[in-house]
This record gives sequence, structure tokens and C-alpha cells, in this order.
Amino acid sequence: MDLPARKPGHPWSGLACPLGNTGPLCSILVGRFGCRVTVMLGGALASLGMVTSSFCRTLSQLYLTAGFITGLGMCFSFQSSITVLGFYFSHHRALANALASVGVSLGITLWPLLSRYLLEDLGWRGTFLVFGGVFLHCCVCGAVLRPVATSTAPEATEGPPPPSKTPAPSCLAACGRAIQRHLAFDILRHNAGYRVYTLGVMWMILGFPLPHVFLVPYAMWHGVDEHRAALLISIIGFSNIFLRPMAGLVAGRRDFAGHRKYLFSLAALLNGLTNLVCAASADFRVLVGYCLVYSVSMSGIGALLFQVLMDIVPMDRFSSALGLFTILESISILISPPLAGLLLDTTDNNFSYVFYMSSFFLISAALFMGGSFCALQKKERPGKQAKAEGAITEAASEQVLTAEGSCDSKKRLYTEVMYVTSV
Repeated sequence: MDLPARKPGHPWSGLACPLGNTGPLCSILVGRFGCRVTVMLGGALASLGMVTSSFCRTLSQLYLTAGFITGLGMCFSFQSSITVLGFYFSHHRALANALASVGVSLGITLWPLLSRYLLEDLGWRGTFLVFGGVFLHCCVCGAVLRPVATSTAPEATEGPPPPSKTPAPSCLAACGRAIQRHLAFDILRHNAGYRVYTLGVMWMILGFPLPHVFLVPYAMWHGVDEHRAALLISIIGFSNIFLRPMAGLVAGRRDFAGHRKYLFSLAALLNGLTNLVCAASADFRVLVGYCLVYSVSMSGIGALLFQVLMDIVPMDRFSSALGLFTILESISILISPPLAGLLLDTTDNNFSYVFYMSSFFLISAALFMGGSFCALQKKERPGKQAKAEGAITEAASEQVLTAEGSCDSKKRLYTEVMYVTSV
């Protein structure tokens, strides 16, 4: 029995989305085996999921293979590659993140065209087989990664451990500490910047993916030809190929090193305002202009999304922080399309309200993050000034002590010389 053909907005159109809820599991694998092995494991799982999907006969089986297995593998490969990128670069990390995210733009541009071609020539079963071969290349990419130390913990010394005077912790307490370490709950509790950024991005994601899902149906609903409507997504992807490296170059400048979180908030604000333009008119020329302007803000968000997280969280805890970050982000991704579908049902399929909804989440998230970061910076400024003054005072006292010590040594030396001369 064959499955129905895929249509825009069909329930199984997003089966193979990455499972952000497996972020902590990926963090454990990265800490235990390293990024290279985790990327290769992810590629093997993603390929296995696609190949087994070609033999599925029911939609529930596809949810298991193309959804769970492939999504698990994609999460392992994606999160591990982002983590190792932070360890590879320190001075030009923003540009490196932007260049790495160009692959997303290439996928947005080429994947719909390749899928349509394969579906017409090979059918959906053959398409899944080809995709399995494509995902298998993640193993090759993982094999060429240079291993790096993902933890700064000191190595254990040889010999028997010294006897502990405190009782051994219970299994439940040990599990609780392990969960807290790998889920980065301690960072969420003590790092205010991470807390603001995670909540802001979680709120922003409720509106950010909606144009990608509903732009083509919105254009077709207003009478645009199906092929021309599908071309809009390719315009967004093709523009991002060139705009994301430019965004990385701008964000990588020393002048913007301490202001990247504000640039990210500005990009989210521009993205929300752009969606209002799309809701105002559905003419094809207006939609093309919308896609170009939308690509500018989208390139800023894509280039800075993980770079800002690297600026906020120390790199030795980045893998755990990224795991919790992707969990909360995936919750928003799961909620956003059904929430938009509910809005469409209550407004008689008026797609304009979907773009208004997207603008609301993006603009409010941008204002929240920008205002919160500004308040945190003002709150931390007196503490930094006090530390600077304390460092200056300490340095001055050390100079005084050094000068006094040199004077005493000179006096002692002069006395000894006079004594020898008198003899």
C-alpha cells in the first residue's frame, strides 16, 4: 500500500525534523566519545532512518523511521558540528559560524528542487533511498573532523583513590547531579544572560518558522502559480548563501564583539517587521521583494544564533548549554505550526493572520531580549568598575611594597659597605 503524495502543509511533510529533545543525550556522547564519533553516529542513524523509510507501508512506521531515527541522527550530527566549531575558532568564530550555516541556505535552495525531481522520476520510495545515501555523507564529514578536547577537567592520577571521609552519595543523588550537569540547569539558574537568551529565542521560534511553512500556501491562496510560489523559498535560500557570510564578517569585527546580542535582537525585530509587509500585499513582485528583505534579517539570525550563545556561556559548558537550548527550541517548533493551524481554522483560512502572529512573536521577543540585555549590562557595570578600581588599588599597593623593599635592600647594602671600608 502506497502513501499519499506529499502536499504543502501535509502532516507528514516535516517528519525528518531534528529532535532537539535528544540534546542532552548528544551532550553525553560528545563528552564521552568526542564530536567526531558523534557526528559519524548521527550520519549513520540518519541514513538508516531514510533507507528503512523506503520500506514503510503505513504513516505510523514513517513517524518511527523518518521522524524518530532520522531526526535523532540529524540532531547528533548538527549539535556536534556546532560544538566542535566553537573549539576550532576563537578570533573569527562569528565568521566561522556564518560560513557553516551557509549549508542551511544551500539546503533550502536545492532540497525542494531535488525532492521534486526525485519524486517525479523515482517515486517516494526511491527518493528516501537517495536521501539515505546523501545523509551517509555525514559520516565522511565527521571522519575529517580534527579531534579536540571538549572538557577542561583535570586528568585522573594513577594509583588508588584516597579514602573518603564523607559517605558515598546515593544513586538518586548521583543521577540528579548528572542530569543537572548535562541539562545545564545550573547555568540556567545562575547565568542571567543565558536565561534571558534562552527564553527570548524560545519565544521567537514560535513565530520564526511560520513564513517557511505558510509562504507558498499564502501565495497560492492569492492566485500565484504553484511553481512561482515554490520559487519564493528558493529565493530566500539563494540570497542567504551570500548574505550569511557578510553577516558573519560584520558580527566578527572588534567593534561589534560586545554587541552581538543586540545585533541578534535587531535582526529578530527586522524579521518581524518584514512579515507585516508580506501580510499587506500578496502580489508576486511584492513577495519577491519581501523574500529579499526577509533574507537579510534571516541571515543575521542564522549567523548569530549560536555565536551569541558561545559569547554568553563558557566553552567548557557549551555542549550542555546547547542541549538545553535545543530542547526548549524544539518545544517551540512543535507548538508553532499547530498553533498557526488553529488560527487558520478560526479565521476561515486567512493566511494574513499567520504572518501577523509571526510578527507579534518576533517583535516581542526582540524587545524582550534587547531590553533585558541592556538592563543586565547596566546592573553589571558598577561591579565591573569596582573590580577595576580594586585591581588598580592592588597594583598600586604592590608597587609601593616593591619600592619599599628595594629601598630597604639598598640601605642594607650601603651599611655593609661602610662597615667593610671602616675596617
